[in-house]
Amino acid sequence: MRVPQRANAQPAAKLFRYALPAIPRRSLATASDTSTTPASTDIALRTPPYPKLLRKLHEVRRLLPTARFTLAEKILYSHLESPEEAFSSVSKDGSGIRGALSLKLKPDRVAMQDASAQMALLQFMSCGLPSTAVPASIHCDHMIVGERGADVDLPESISGNKEVFDFLESAANKYGIEFWPPGAGIIHQTVLENYAAPGLMMLGTDSHTPNAGGLGSIAIGVGGADAVDALVDAPWELKAPKILGVRLEGRLSGWASPKDIILHLAGLLTVRGGTGKIIEYHGPGISSLSATGMATICNMGAEVGATTSLFPFTPGSHTPYLRATHRGSIAEQAEAISSSPGPHNLLRADAECEYDEMITIDLGKLEPHINGPFTPDLSTPLSQFSEVAKANKWPETFGAGLIGSCTNSSYQDMTRASHLVQQASAAGLKPKADFFVTPGSEQIRATLDSDGVVSTFEQAGGVVLANACGPCIGQWKRTDGVQKGTENAIFTSYNRNFRSRNDGNAKTMNFLASPELVTAMTYSGSTSFNPMTDSIPLPSGEPFRFEPPSGQDLPRSGFAVGNAAFLPTPGVPDPNVQVVIDPSSTRLAVLDPFEPFPASELGDLKVLVKVKGQCTTDTISAAGPWLKYKGHLPNISENTLIGAINAETGETNTVYDLSAAAADANAEGMGIPELAKKWKAQGQEWIVVAEHNYGEGSAREHAALQPRYLGARIILAKSFARIHETNLKKQGVVPLTFADEADYDRIGACDEVSTIGLLDTLQNGGKGEVGLRVRRRSGEEFTIKTKHTLSPDQCGFILAGSALNLLARKGRSS
Repeated sequence: MRVPQRANAQPAAKLFRYALPAIPRRSLATASDTSTTPASTDIALRTPPYPKLLRKLHEVRRLLPTARFTLAEKILYSHLESPEEAFSSVSKDGSGIRGALSLKLKPDRVAMQDASAQMALLQFMSCGLPSTAVPASIHCDHMIVGERGADVDLPESISGNKEVFDFLESAANKYGIEFWPPGAGIIHQTVLENYAAPGLMMLGTDSHTPNAGGLGSIAIGVGGADAVDALVDAPWELKAPKILGVRLEGRLSGWASPKDIILHLAGLLTVRGGTGKIIEYHGPGISSLSATGMATICNMGAEVGATTSLFPFTPGSHTPYLRATHRGSIAEQAEAISSSPGPHNLLRADAECEYDEMITIDLGKLEPHINGPFTPDLSTPLSQFSEVAKANKWPETFGAGLIGSCTNSSYQDMTRASHLVQQASAAGLKPKADFFVTPGSEQIRATLDSDGVVSTFEQAGGVVLANACGPCIGQWKRTDGVQKGTENAIFTSYNRNFRSRNDGNAKTMNFLASPELVTAMTYSGSTSFNPMTDSIPLPSGEPFRFEPPSGQDLPRSGFAVGNAAFLPTPGVPDPNVQVVIDPSSTRLAVLDPFEPFPASELGDLKVLVKVKGQCTTDTISAAGPWLKYKGHLPNISENTLIGAINAETGETNTVYDLSAAAADANAEGMGIPELAKKWKAQGQEWIVVAEHNYGEGSAREHAALQPRYLGARIILAKSFARIHETNLKKQGVVPLTFADEADYDRIGACDEVSTIGLLDTLQNGGKGEVGLRVRRRSGEEFTIKTKHTLSPDQCGFILAGSALNLLARKGRSS
């Protein structure tokens, strides 16, 4: 693959098939760079198909003439495969759609990050098609470690992941996918700068894809199998979401930032409050927000379980951003559409539209918030945080402040943080906690470098990491001596903070805040410091107090392009390219199809584990060092459910084979994947029992693939996170919920379970009820009633063994 380099980088270019000469770092952002338009040759591919979408919207209006739509509904319905089929049984006013109908949609674009793209491409390759049906891109951002700085970390990460990056680039070149190399930027920031546009609908293989909603897109995070639907031109199915309206009034001031809007909202909604809903922002307060500020808010909508979040086209913010990122023609089209009459205006909600719920936030009264630890919805206003921290006996000091990530790495974010660093440096202060900075993209980094912001951070002792996810998703090698199991605190401007996520230490408390608040607190090193009211003593003994931060939405001289080696490959398919997979690789493995559903009920399933409490996709398929196996299903399955807590023993990743023949030999227990592998070898299929919101967190389809590979047939939970429930169905695993949650207490490890009515329900397209007959180890037998959300298409996936089996069959027959 091509190897982008900076000055002082290690000579990694020798290791790869394609190499470009090093370009000196400090010459990357020059005046001539800012006039370059790297996207000019393919702007048409990056423009939503507005004429087609408007025709679809007109057709929807004809079918539902008295309906009043929200913005989200207009964009969704304009992407229906067949409005007439979708709304054949709907009344003329559109009632009965939300939360009821399954929508078959045709997205405009797909974006994939490197960790999830591996499995998505392996699945796409099985379908036998010469190119993707829609424009697509791959972004290498997840597999780059953050430790000592970009100039060291990036080449080492490229070297360590060579075969994966070679595979991704070769597949991209063969199938006509744009390939953004490692170091080019974080997927969500890169999408915002290049692909997001008002009215666009895209799927992204990452839960924070809704970042693009900040520019008026319907952007939905999905698993790789869902992405393959769009890549092969199959309709992508979504139950019509309910619409949660968030009205913004007033204007942010002082220390309050867009991040505080979503931190506050997360506290109101909890991690499940947005499930099955789209969050649609509106009201007079939106006009005061920047496009990147809106993106920050939409990005973290994933933390409340929302299908996606979006803002309406806002000329005062969106037009300047589109023009600054070389997409002026899109801005012109969006402005023309947004000024058209209401009913047929694709980019504006109808005046009389109704929301299922409404929340109003007065931005003028909003104060900074800090969320955490261990969950993104534990929200505390800054003025109360010191008292809450003491009451909970959280650490009094913290070891690191980390700013950036896909949520907060815009030019505006970084210049506001830089303003605080400049104040502290002028007063002679240095950070008391380690300080790490992650630019969101090469465009951002190069512009910050040109404008002196990078040097401001570095001269203050900050470590500027590669343009990649790094510590935010567990790719962080801490060098501060904090040992695993040691209780400690960090402050970050990231989006989620589940246990063990950042550094693999379950005792690390990650407190989420805006980048400017994290920056200021880093200078005190104290969790009780409030920069709005507190001061820091200077060496002279005089008190120092920060002024409120200020920054710029956009650079005055325009964005710099930076290192040309970070620009993407053209999305032109070349059938002569050979996809690079070493048959002996431990990182990549061609997929074997799963077996179809049997022509009978499922019988004698065993309960592998009964899980207690929070069970995220990190719990089911850990990230960090396991990312290197994302393209090798057998190897990554070794981490299946290793973070799960056994509800019957309180132990983590410990289960017992309690069958009569094995109970004595395994009295000391074994790891969950170890028992799953043992049962797989014996032909014993199994079930997991869990509590609420099973599978919350990242759009990580491996959390569905791995259990399926090891023999899972059913996941029985109190409730599911949206993306994960869909991912399970796509892999042929049946997600069921308790009709009576009290039944969770009646079932235990190694109980035998058989289905009642499942086969008929699947064969009838989801019509029917499913029960479970449970035989306990004691011999007691009883029946549990369950609920399901199986659609006709999803029943087809499960009967075929997986969605991929159906897609491959269609690919071979076309």
